Order: sequence, then C-alpha cells, then structure tokens
Amino acid sequence: MLMENMIFKRVEKKYMISEDKLSEMLERMKDIVREDEYGLSTISNIYYDTPNSDLIVRSLEKPAYKEKLRLRVYGNEVNDDTKAFIEIKKKYDGVVYKRRIQHPLGDAVKYLNHRQELNDDSQIKKEIDYFLNFYNVIPKMMIAYDRVAYVGIQDSSLRMTVDRNIRYRTRDLNLKEGSRGKEILPKGYVLIELKVPGAYPIEISRILDELGIYSTSYSKYGRAYKEYMENKRVNRGRILALGNYKEKEKKICLQAL
Repeated sequence: MLMENMIFKRVEKKYMISEDKLSEMLERMKDIVREDEYGLSTISNIYYDTPNSDLIVRSLEKPAYKEKLRLRVYGNEVNDDTKAFIEIKKKYDGVVYKRRIQHPLGDAVKYLNHRQELNDDSQIKKEIDYFLNFYNVIPKMMIAYDRVAYVGIQDSSLRMTVDRNIRYRTRDLNLKEGSRGKEILPKGYVLIELKVPGAYPIEISRILDELGIYSTSYSKYGRAYKEYMENKRVNRGRILALGNYKEKEKKICLQAL
C-alpha cells in the first residue's frame, strides 16, 4: 500500500571541510540552524544503473541534465517491513528535482529488481516505471553514511546535512546486509550539503566566505565509482604482472574483479 509521496525542488551546494572547520561553522550558524528531531542517523542507498554504468559515466561528464535512481532506508535495523524510499533525482541547470515514493523494503526490492508491480498508481510511480523500462537498470552500488541534519530556525525550508563515514560496496547489494563498506572521505573530513528553495540567505553566504568555505562538486556515487574503477584497474594490472601465475588461477582472479 502506498504510504507517502514527496516532491522536492531546490538548489543544493556541497562543501567538504575538516571537523575543526565544521565546529567553527556551526558556532557561527547557531542562530540560523538547529539540529532536527532525528539527530544522528545512518542512511543506506542502493544506486541503480545500466549494466555498463552509463548513467554515472554520463553524470561525471557534467551535462546540463542528469538523473539517477536509488533505493533508500534510514537506520541500522533493516528488514522487509522497513520503510523504504524509491527516489528519482534529476538535476538541470543547477536545480535539483527529487521525487520519491514510500513502500516497505521487501515490496520495493521486488519492484526494482524483479519488476513485480507495486500497489501504487501515482504519477511519480509512472515516472519511475518509465526510467526502469528506458534504462533497464540493475543494482550497481551500495552507498551509506552517517548523517546529522539541521533545519532553519526562522525558515524551515532551509536544510543542512553533515555526512560522515561515506562508504560503498559493490557486492551484497541488499540493504538488509547492513551498511558496511569502503570509506571514501579523507580522514577527519565531512561533507556538508546546504539545500534551499532559491537563493542562499545573505547571512550564510557571508559566514561561509569569512571562514573560507567554498562549494565543491562532489557526487557520492561518482566518487565511489571512480575509486572502484581505479582499484579494479590497479588490481587487474597486478594480476597480469604475475607472469608465472597459473593461467587458470589468473583467469579466476580476473573474473572476480
């Protein structure tokens, strides 16, 4: 049964900063944002892509328009009945459009992985149907992180998130398997996202400028994909360099990459 539909349209900017710089930033912004009611939470996602990873490859080329599909859950205790969100996220000319539907995890997985129909006749579901059929996507990567979210004190449409321990894996792509994975953020750094419906508040822009905090282009899926491909290239090279390696064993290792 359909539980919830949500639509977001906003400008998002990202900042990678040290924990020390974050402390300064939060102190300066204590009258602007407050921690939301959820506090610290773990967010786990399965990203869907074509068998050849065409969506993320194109995204890394920084086109004017790009889109992605992911399955998301919150928390560490995950089972088939856990509330899950199927999200289709589009970005055009710097503006992010996110549309999502909510269903139990077990039903969402059957729909995304096996194309088993959902009890959902919403317009968003139809858009996701089209995405699935057009790209013929499969589960490609799990990405998880530990997040603290903040909300504007005067303006609740202002959102800020702080992500730590961003990690990924390319096997066991089942959210019931937990959020373990290889970390990709530099040690001692966090990723901040500031999300607003329109122009940034002048006061926030001033604080960021005075602290020397500048936005960066950072895609969690993109960063993880590039690291994964680089590790795969290096490992392949190491295997091929073993000239006296038994041919059968070498073939097995290469197939496992």
